[in-house]
Amino acid sequence: MRIHCKVVAIAVCFGVFLLLYFLGGNAADDPLLKEVAEEEEEEDHNNSVPSPSQPGRDVASKFARKSPDRLRVRAQEPPKGRKEGKAINRGASVNAKSKPRSDAGRPVAKRDRPEEVMHLAVVACGNRLDETLTMVKSALLFSVKKIKFHIFAEDPLASQFEKGFHLQLNQWPRSVVAKFQYSIYPITFSVGNAEEWKKLFKPCAAQRLFLPVILKEVDSLLYVDTDVLFLRPMDDIWAFLKAFNKTQLAAMAPEHEVPKIGWYSRFARHPFYGVTGVNSGVMLMNLTRIRKTLFKNSMIPSGLSWEDLLHPLYQKYKNHITWGDQDLLNIIFHYNPECLFTFPCQWNYRPDHCMYGSNCKGAEEEGVSILHGNRGVYHDDKQPAFKVVYDAIHDFPLQDNLFQSLFYPIQTKFLDTVNTLCGRIPQVFLKQIEKTMRNVYEAKVVRHAKPHK
Repeated sequence: MRIHCKVVAIAVCFGVFLLLYFLGGNAADDPLLKEVAEEEEEEDHNNSVPSPSQPGRDVASKFARKSPDRLRVRAQEPPKGRKEGKAINRGASVNAKSKPRSDAGRPVAKRDRPEEVMHLAVVACGNRLDETLTMVKSALLFSVKKIKFHIFAEDPLASQFEKGFHLQLNQWPRSVVAKFQYSIYPITFSVGNAEEWKKLFKPCAAQRLFLPVILKEVDSLLYVDTDVLFLRPMDDIWAFLKAFNKTQLAAMAPEHEVPKIGWYSRFARHPFYGVTGVNSGVMLMNLTRIRKTLFKNSMIPSGLSWEDLLHPLYQKYKNHITWGDQDLLNIIFHYNPECLFTFPCQWNYRPDHCMYGSNCKGAEEEGVSILHGNRGVYHDDKQPAFKVVYDAIHDFPLQDNLFQSLFYPIQTKFLDTVNTLCGRIPQVFLKQIEKTMRNVYEAKVVRHAKPHK
Protein backbone atom coordinates (compact mmCIF):
# COMPACT_ATOMS: atom_id res chain seq x y z
CA MET A 1 0.00 0.00 0.00
CA ARG A 2 2.73 2.35 0.91
CA ILE A 3 4.56 1.45 -2.22
CA HIS A 4 1.42 2.11 -4.28
CA CYS A 5 1.02 5.57 -2.75
CA LYS A 6 4.60 6.45 -3.51
CA VAL A 7 4.19 5.39 -7.15
CA VAL A 8 1.06 7.57 -7.50
CA ALA A 9 2.85 10.56 -5.94
CA ILE A 10 5.80 10.17 -8.24
CA ALA A 11 3.51 9.94 -11.29
CA VAL A 12 1.63 13.10 -10.29
CA CYS A 13 4.87 15.00 -9.80
CA PHE A 14 6.15 13.77 -13.13
CA GLY A 15 2.89 14.85 -14.83
CA VAL A 16 3.04 18.30 -13.29
CA PHE A 17 6.65 18.56 -14.42
CA LEU A 18 5.76 17.60 -17.98
CA LEU A 19 2.85 20.07 -18.01
CA LEU A 20 5.07 22.91 -16.86
CA TYR A 21 7.71 21.90 -19.37
CA PHE A 22 5.36 22.00 -22.33
CA LEU A 23 3.72 25.24 -21.19
CA GLY A 24 7.11 26.92 -20.78
CA GLY A 25 8.38 25.66 -24.14
CA ASN A 26 5.29 26.87 -26.04
CA ALA A 27 5.48 30.27 -24.41
CA ALA A 28 9.13 30.62 -25.38
CA ASP A 29 8.35 29.71 -29.00
CA ASP A 30 5.37 32.14 -29.32
CA PRO A 31 6.44 34.57 -32.15
CA LEU A 32 4.78 37.62 -30.53
CA LEU A 33 6.52 37.16 -27.21
CA LYS A 34 9.74 36.31 -28.98
CA GLU A 35 9.63 39.54 -31.05
CA VAL A 36 8.87 41.61 -27.99
CA ALA A 37 11.77 40.06 -26.17
CA GLU A 38 14.14 40.63 -29.08
CA GLU A 39 13.07 44.24 -29.59
CA GLU A 40 13.30 44.99 -25.90
CA GLU A 41 16.79 43.53 -25.80
CA GLU A 42 17.82 45.52 -28.89
CA GLU A 43 16.31 48.69 -27.47
CA ASP A 44 17.99 48.28 -24.13
CA HIS A 45 21.25 47.66 -25.91
CA ASN A 46 21.02 50.73 -28.14
CA ASN A 47 19.71 53.16 -25.53
CA SER A 48 22.14 54.00 -22.82
CA VAL A 49 19.61 56.24 -21.04
CA PRO A 50 16.56 54.35 -19.72
CA SER A 51 13.15 55.64 -20.83
CA PRO A 52 10.81 57.11 -18.25
CA SER A 53 7.92 55.24 -19.89
CA GLN A 54 6.30 52.40 -17.92
CA PRO A 55 7.25 48.88 -19.18
CA GLY A 56 3.65 47.63 -19.14
CA ARG A 57 2.52 50.41 -21.48
CA ASP A 58 5.40 49.69 -23.87
CA VAL A 59 4.66 45.97 -24.12
CA ALA A 60 0.99 46.64 -24.70
CA SER A 61 1.90 48.90 -27.60
CA LYS A 62 3.99 46.13 -29.14
CA PHE A 63 1.06 43.76 -29.09
CA ALA A 64 -1.27 46.45 -30.37
CA ARG A 65 0.89 46.93 -33.50
CA LYS A 66 0.28 43.29 -34.44
CA SER A 67 -3.51 43.50 -34.09
CA PRO A 68 -5.36 44.35 -37.36
CA ASP A 69 -7.92 46.40 -35.46
CA ARG A 70 -5.20 48.37 -33.73
CA LEU A 71 -3.37 48.88 -37.02
CA ARG A 72 -6.34 50.77 -38.40
CA VAL A 73 -6.31 53.06 -35.39
CA ARG A 74 -2.55 53.52 -35.75
CA ALA A 75 -2.97 54.85 -39.27
CA GLN A 76 -5.11 57.66 -37.85
CA GLU A 77 -3.23 58.24 -34.58
CA PRO A 78 0.46 57.33 -34.65
CA PRO A 79 1.57 56.15 -31.21
CA LYS A 80 4.35 58.05 -29.51
CA GLY A 81 6.41 55.04 -28.52
CA ARG A 82 9.73 55.25 -26.73
CA LYS A 83 11.69 53.73 -29.56
CA GLU A 84 10.41 56.14 -32.23
CA GLY A 85 11.10 59.16 -30.09
CA LYS A 86 14.59 58.02 -29.24
CA ALA A 87 15.43 57.29 -32.85
CA ILE A 88 14.46 60.84 -33.88
CA ASN A 89 16.48 62.39 -31.07
CA ARG A 90 19.48 60.24 -31.79
CA GLY A 91 19.39 61.05 -35.53
CA ALA A 92 19.24 64.76 -34.78
CA SER A 93 22.21 64.43 -32.48
CA VAL A 94 24.30 62.67 -35.12
CA ASN A 95 23.42 65.22 -37.82
CA ALA A 96 24.29 68.08 -35.54
CA LYS A 97 27.76 66.67 -34.96
CA SER A 98 28.58 65.46 -38.46
CA LYS A 99 27.12 68.27 -40.63
CA PRO A 100 27.51 72.05 -40.42
CA ARG A 101 24.38 73.87 -39.40
CA SER A 102 22.43 75.23 -42.34
CA ASP A 103 20.21 78.34 -42.39
CA ALA A 104 18.31 77.17 -45.45
CA GLY A 105 15.11 76.39 -43.63
CA ARG A 106 15.21 79.32 -41.25
CA PRO A 107 13.32 82.56 -41.78
CA VAL A 108 15.77 85.22 -42.94
CA ALA A 109 15.30 88.77 -41.69
CA LYS A 110 14.53 91.09 -44.63
CA ARG A 111 17.22 93.65 -45.33
CA ASP A 112 15.49 96.60 -46.93
CA ARG A 113 17.57 98.44 -49.48
CA PRO A 114 18.22 102.04 -48.51
CA GLU A 115 15.59 104.22 -50.13
CA GLU A 116 16.96 106.21 -53.06
CA VAL A 117 16.98 109.98 -52.54
CA MET A 118 17.05 112.36 -55.50
CA HIS A 119 19.18 115.49 -55.22
CA LEU A 120 18.08 118.83 -56.63
CA ALA A 121 20.10 122.05 -56.54
CA VAL A 122 19.03 125.64 -57.11
CA VAL A 123 20.86 128.96 -56.82
CA ALA A 124 18.82 131.95 -55.62
CA CYS A 125 19.95 135.52 -55.27
CA GLY A 126 17.98 138.75 -55.32
CA ASN A 127 14.20 138.66 -55.41
CA ARG A 128 13.82 134.92 -56.06
CA LEU A 129 12.24 133.62 -52.84
CA ASP A 130 8.65 133.05 -54.04
CA GLU A 131 9.80 131.68 -57.38
CA THR A 132 12.11 129.16 -55.71
CA LEU A 133 9.48 128.07 -53.18
CA THR A 134 7.02 127.50 -56.03
CA MET A 135 9.62 125.39 -57.86
CA VAL A 136 10.16 123.30 -54.72
CA LYS A 137 6.41 122.88 -54.37
CA SER A 138 6.03 121.67 -57.97
CA ALA A 139 8.83 119.13 -57.50
CA LEU A 140 7.24 117.70 -54.34
CA LEU A 141 3.75 117.76 -55.83
CA PHE A 142 4.23 114.79 -58.15
CA SER A 143 7.49 113.10 -57.11
CA VAL A 144 7.54 109.51 -55.85
CA LYS A 145 10.95 109.25 -54.20
CA LYS A 146 12.33 111.60 -51.56
CA ILE A 147 14.09 114.76 -52.69
CA LYS A 148 17.06 116.42 -51.01
CA PHE A 149 17.11 120.12 -51.97
CA HIS A 150 20.49 121.90 -52.02
CA ILE A 151 19.72 125.63 -51.93
CA PHE A 152 22.50 128.15 -52.50
CA ALA A 153 21.51 131.64 -51.39
CA GLU A 154 22.93 134.93 -50.19
CA ASP A 155 22.86 135.60 -46.45
CA PRO A 156 19.69 137.75 -46.31
CA LEU A 157 17.81 135.31 -48.51
CA ALA A 158 19.01 132.22 -46.61
CA SER A 159 17.13 133.23 -43.44
CA GLN A 160 14.02 133.91 -45.52
CA PHE A 161 14.19 130.38 -46.92
CA GLU A 162 14.39 128.99 -43.40
CA LYS A 163 11.25 130.90 -42.40
CA GLY A 164 9.46 130.02 -45.62
CA PHE A 165 10.15 126.29 -45.26
CA HIS A 166 9.19 126.34 -41.60
CA LEU A 167 5.87 127.97 -42.46
CA GLN A 168 5.11 125.59 -45.32
CA LEU A 169 6.08 122.46 -43.39
CA ASN A 170 3.31 123.27 -40.91
CA GLN A 171 0.80 123.51 -43.76
CA TRP A 172 1.86 120.63 -46.00
CA PRO A 173 0.34 117.14 -45.55
CA ARG A 174 2.51 114.45 -44.01
CA SER A 175 2.88 112.60 -47.30
CA VAL A 176 4.62 115.65 -48.77
CA VAL A 177 6.71 116.46 -45.69
CA ALA A 178 7.99 112.86 -45.66
CA LYS A 179 9.57 113.39 -49.10
CA PHE A 180 11.23 116.72 -48.26
CA GLN A 181 14.79 117.33 -47.08
CA TYR A 182 16.87 120.44 -47.57
CA SER A 183 20.19 122.14 -46.88
CA ILE A 184 21.04 125.81 -47.36
CA TYR A 185 24.53 126.89 -48.42
CA PRO A 186 26.25 130.28 -48.80
CA ILE A 187 27.42 131.47 -52.19
CA THR A 188 31.08 130.43 -52.56
CA PHE A 189 33.58 130.14 -55.42
CA SER A 190 36.65 127.97 -54.96
CA VAL A 191 38.82 129.68 -57.59
CA GLY A 192 39.13 133.18 -59.04
CA ASN A 193 37.53 136.39 -57.89
CA ALA A 194 34.20 135.80 -56.14
CA GLU A 195 32.75 139.21 -57.04
CA GLU A 196 33.67 138.68 -60.66
CA TRP A 197 31.95 135.28 -60.70
CA LYS A 198 28.83 136.74 -59.07
CA LYS A 199 28.45 139.33 -61.80
CA LEU A 200 29.19 136.96 -64.67
CA PHE A 201 25.54 136.84 -65.74
CA LYS A 202 22.53 136.92 -63.44
CA PRO A 203 23.37 137.33 -59.74
CA CYS A 204 25.14 134.20 -58.48
CA ALA A 205 24.21 132.11 -61.55
CA ALA A 206 27.84 131.01 -61.96
CA GLN A 207 27.51 129.09 -58.69
CA ARG A 208 26.16 126.13 -60.68
CA LEU A 209 29.59 125.66 -62.23
CA PHE A 210 31.06 124.84 -58.81
CA LEU A 211 28.48 122.27 -57.67
CA PRO A 212 30.78 119.28 -58.38
CA VAL A 213 33.46 120.92 -56.24
CA ILE A 214 31.21 121.89 -53.31
CA LEU A 215 28.88 118.87 -53.09
CA LYS A 216 31.65 116.28 -52.85
CA GLU A 217 29.47 113.75 -51.03
CA VAL A 218 26.73 113.82 -53.67
CA ASP A 219 26.96 111.32 -56.52
CA SER A 220 24.30 112.68 -58.91
CA LEU A 221 22.34 115.91 -59.04
CA LEU A 222 19.67 117.76 -60.99
CA TYR A 223 20.27 121.50 -61.23
CA VAL A 224 17.37 123.81 -62.18
CA ASP A 225 16.93 127.55 -62.39
CA THR A 226 14.52 129.19 -59.95
CA ASP A 227 12.00 129.80 -62.76
CA VAL A 228 11.47 126.09 -63.46
CA LEU A 229 8.22 124.16 -62.78
CA PHE A 230 7.80 120.39 -62.77
CA LEU A 231 4.64 119.20 -64.53
CA ARG A 232 5.44 115.52 -63.97
CA PRO A 233 7.45 113.58 -61.36
CA MET A 234 11.08 114.52 -60.98
CA ASP A 235 11.66 110.75 -60.89
CA ASP A 236 11.18 110.69 -64.68
CA ILE A 237 14.03 113.03 -65.52
CA TRP A 238 16.16 111.42 -62.80
CA ALA A 239 15.78 108.15 -64.74
CA PHE A 240 17.87 109.64 -67.57
CA LEU A 241 20.94 108.97 -65.41
CA LYS A 242 20.56 105.28 -66.26
CA ALA A 243 20.48 106.14 -69.97
CA PHE A 244 24.00 107.63 -69.84
CA ASN A 245 26.66 105.62 -71.66
CA LYS A 246 30.15 105.11 -70.22
CA THR A 247 31.45 108.54 -71.23
CA GLN A 248 28.40 110.75 -70.59
CA LEU A 249 28.38 112.71 -67.35
CA ALA A 250 25.80 115.47 -67.87
CA ALA A 251 22.53 116.04 -69.72
CA MET A 252 20.93 119.20 -71.11
CA ALA A 253 18.35 120.12 -73.73
CA PRO A 254 19.22 122.04 -76.93
CA GLU A 255 19.02 125.81 -76.74
CA HIS A 256 16.83 125.76 -79.84
CA GLU A 257 15.32 123.31 -82.28
CA VAL A 258 15.67 125.46 -85.40
CA PRO A 259 19.20 126.66 -86.29
CA LYS A 260 17.89 129.54 -88.43
CA ILE A 261 16.33 131.23 -85.42
CA GLY A 262 18.67 129.89 -82.71
CA TRP A 263 20.84 132.36 -80.82
CA TYR A 264 24.13 130.40 -80.78
CA SER A 265 23.91 129.43 -84.44
CA ARG A 266 23.49 133.11 -85.41
CA PHE A 267 25.38 135.23 -82.88
CA ALA A 268 27.87 133.23 -80.79
CA ARG A 269 31.51 134.38 -80.90
CA HIS A 270 32.83 131.30 -79.14
CA PRO A 271 32.65 127.51 -79.62
CA PHE A 272 29.38 125.87 -78.57
CA TYR A 273 27.91 122.38 -78.45
CA GLY A 274 26.29 120.86 -81.53
CA VAL A 275 24.29 122.90 -84.03
CA THR A 276 22.25 125.15 -81.72
CA GLY A 277 24.06 124.95 -78.38
CA VAL A 278 22.52 123.75 -75.09
CA ASN A 279 20.52 125.49 -72.36
CA SER A 280 21.75 125.07 -68.79
CA GLY A 281 18.50 125.95 -66.99
CA VAL A 282 17.84 122.22 -66.47
CA MET A 283 21.02 120.21 -66.07
CA LEU A 284 21.34 116.61 -64.89
CA MET A 285 24.82 115.71 -63.65
CA ASN A 286 26.77 112.68 -62.53
CA LEU A 287 29.07 114.58 -60.17
CA THR A 288 31.27 111.56 -59.47
CA ARG A 289 32.14 111.23 -63.15
CA ILE A 290 32.68 114.98 -63.50
CA ARG A 291 35.16 114.96 -60.62
CA LYS A 292 37.10 112.02 -62.12
CA THR A 293 37.29 113.27 -65.72
CA LEU A 294 40.07 115.21 -67.41
CA PHE A 295 38.45 117.51 -69.97
CA LYS A 296 39.92 118.34 -73.36
CA ASN A 297 40.32 122.05 -74.02
CA SER A 298 41.90 124.62 -76.32
CA MET A 299 44.47 125.87 -73.82
CA ILE A 300 46.81 122.95 -73.10
CA PRO A 301 47.33 119.61 -74.85
CA SER A 302 46.62 117.55 -71.74
CA GLY A 303 43.24 117.42 -70.05
CA LEU A 304 42.21 119.48 -67.04
CA SER A 305 40.00 118.57 -64.11
CA TRP A 306 36.69 120.38 -63.77
CA GLU A 307 37.91 122.66 -60.97
CA ASP A 308 41.20 123.49 -62.73
CA LEU A 309 39.42 124.19 -66.01
CA LEU A 310 36.85 126.79 -64.95
CA HIS A 311 38.96 129.85 -64.19
CA PRO A 312 41.40 129.61 -67.16
CA LEU A 313 38.42 129.04 -69.47
CA TYR A 314 36.71 132.14 -68.14
CA GLN A 315 39.87 134.22 -68.48
CA LYS A 316 40.24 133.18 -72.12
CA TYR A 317 36.64 133.77 -73.20
CA LYS A 318 35.31 136.46 -70.84
CA ASN A 319 35.26 139.09 -73.57
CA HIS A 320 33.35 136.84 -75.96
CA ILE A 321 30.59 135.32 -73.84
CA THR A 322 27.08 136.76 -73.48
CA TRP A 323 25.19 134.24 -71.35
CA GLY A 324 27.89 133.76 -68.72
CA ASP A 325 28.11 130.31 -67.18
CA GLN A 326 25.91 128.75 -69.88
CA ASP A 327 28.40 129.86 -72.53
CA LEU A 328 31.26 128.30 -70.54
CA LEU A 329 29.34 125.00 -70.38
CA ASN A 330 28.81 125.14 -74.14
CA ILE A 331 32.54 125.66 -74.66
CA ILE A 332 33.41 122.72 -72.38
CA PHE A 333 31.05 120.31 -74.15
CA HIS A 334 32.08 121.60 -77.59
CA TYR A 335 35.50 120.09 -76.90
CA ASN A 336 34.03 117.08 -75.04
CA PRO A 337 30.85 116.18 -76.95
CA GLU A 338 31.09 112.52 -75.93
CA CYS A 339 30.47 113.60 -72.32
CA LEU A 340 27.02 115.11 -72.93
CA PHE A 341 23.62 113.43 -73.13
CA THR A 342 20.91 115.59 -74.74
CA PHE A 343 17.30 115.13 -73.70
CA PRO A 344 14.25 116.33 -75.70
CA CYS A 345 12.98 119.91 -75.62
CA GLN A 346 9.85 119.09 -73.54
CA TRP A 347 12.18 118.68 -70.53
CA ASN A 348 13.19 122.35 -70.76
CA TYR A 349 10.28 124.08 -72.47
CA ARG A 350 10.76 127.85 -72.79
CA PRO A 351 8.92 130.72 -74.52
CA ASP A 352 11.34 130.30 -77.44
CA HIS A 353 9.55 127.04 -78.25
CA CYS A 354 6.21 128.74 -78.91
CA MET A 355 6.63 132.49 -79.38
CA TYR A 356 7.98 132.05 -82.93
CA GLY A 357 5.54 129.29 -83.70
CA SER A 358 5.48 125.84 -82.18
CA ASN A 359 8.88 124.19 -82.72
CA CYS A 360 9.08 121.52 -80.00
CA LYS A 361 7.63 118.33 -81.49
CA GLY A 362 8.13 116.38 -78.28
CA ALA A 363 5.89 118.78 -76.36
CA GLU A 364 3.22 118.61 -79.05
CA GLU A 365 3.16 114.83 -78.79
CA GLU A 366 3.66 114.27 -75.05
CA GLY A 367 3.06 117.65 -73.44
CA VAL A 368 5.49 119.80 -71.46
CA SER A 369 7.40 117.87 -68.78
CA ILE A 370 9.37 120.78 -67.28
CA LEU A 371 8.30 124.38 -67.86
CA HIS A 372 11.07 126.97 -67.88
CA GLY A 373 9.69 130.50 -67.57
CA ASN A 374 12.78 132.49 -68.45
CA ARG A 375 12.55 136.10 -69.65
CA GLY A 376 10.44 136.80 -66.52
CA VAL A 377 7.25 135.51 -68.15
CA TYR A 378 5.78 134.29 -64.83
CA HIS A 379 5.54 137.87 -63.61
CA ASP A 380 4.35 139.88 -66.63
CA ASP A 381 1.71 139.62 -69.32
CA LYS A 382 3.97 138.87 -72.28
CA GLN A 383 3.23 135.13 -72.26
CA PRO A 384 0.01 134.57 -70.25
CA ALA A 385 0.08 130.80 -70.82
CA PHE A 386 3.23 130.50 -68.69
CA LYS A 387 1.82 132.81 -66.01
CA VAL A 388 -1.42 130.78 -65.76
CA VAL A 389 0.51 127.62 -64.86
CA TYR A 390 2.80 129.42 -62.42
CA ASP A 391 -0.07 131.17 -60.59
CA ALA A 392 -2.05 127.92 -60.31
CA ILE A 393 0.83 126.00 -58.70
CA HIS A 394 1.81 128.97 -56.53
CA ASP A 395 -1.72 129.26 -55.11
CA PHE A 396 -2.54 125.55 -54.89
CA PRO A 397 -2.97 124.22 -51.30
CA LEU A 398 -1.15 120.88 -51.27
CA GLN A 399 -3.85 119.21 -49.18
CA ASP A 400 -6.58 119.99 -51.74
CA ASN A 401 -7.82 117.84 -54.62
CA LEU A 402 -5.52 118.08 -57.63
CA PHE A 403 -8.25 118.10 -60.27
CA GLN A 404 -10.56 120.54 -58.53
CA SER A 405 -7.99 122.99 -57.16
CA LEU A 406 -5.20 122.77 -59.73
CA PHE A 407 -6.10 121.29 -63.10
CA TYR A 408 -9.57 122.84 -63.52
CA PRO A 409 -8.37 126.41 -62.70
CA ILE A 410 -5.53 126.03 -65.23
CA GLN A 411 -7.91 124.68 -67.85
CA THR A 412 -10.42 127.46 -67.25
CA LYS A 413 -7.90 130.29 -67.27
CA PHE A 414 -6.31 128.97 -70.45
CA LEU A 415 -9.44 130.06 -72.29
CA ASP A 416 -8.24 133.65 -71.86
CA THR A 417 -4.86 132.89 -73.49
CA VAL A 418 -5.93 131.20 -76.73
CA ASN A 419 -5.33 134.37 -78.73
CA THR A 420 -1.70 134.66 -77.57
CA LEU A 421 1.38 133.16 -79.25
CA CYS A 422 1.88 130.33 -76.75
CA GLY A 423 -1.76 130.03 -75.68
CA ARG A 424 -2.77 128.86 -79.15
CA ILE A 425 -1.58 125.35 -78.28
CA PRO A 426 -3.12 124.68 -74.85
CA GLN A 427 -2.72 120.91 -75.22
CA VAL A 428 1.06 121.39 -74.98
CA PHE A 429 0.69 122.84 -71.48
CA LEU A 430 -2.18 120.64 -70.30
CA LYS A 431 -1.48 117.17 -71.70
CA GLN A 432 1.33 116.07 -69.38
CA ILE A 433 -0.06 117.64 -66.24
CA GLU A 434 -3.43 115.94 -66.86
CA LYS A 435 -1.68 112.61 -67.42
CA THR A 436 0.39 113.06 -64.26
CA MET A 437 -2.68 113.86 -62.17
CA ARG A 438 -4.44 110.80 -63.52
CA ASN A 439 -1.47 108.63 -62.55
CA VAL A 440 -1.46 110.12 -59.06
CA TYR A 441 -5.18 109.43 -58.72
CA GLU A 442 -4.81 105.83 -59.88
CA ALA A 443 -1.89 105.21 -57.55
CA LYS A 444 -3.71 106.61 -54.52
CA VAL A 445 -7.27 105.43 -55.15
CA VAL A 446 -7.64 102.78 -57.81
CA ARG A 447 -4.67 100.59 -56.95
CA HIS A 448 -5.32 100.76 -53.23
CA ALA A 449 -8.96 99.74 -53.52
CA LYS A 450 -9.58 96.16 -52.40
CA PRO A 451 -11.29 93.97 -54.99
CA HIS A 452 -14.73 92.63 -54.08
CA LYS A 453 -14.84 88.90 -53.43
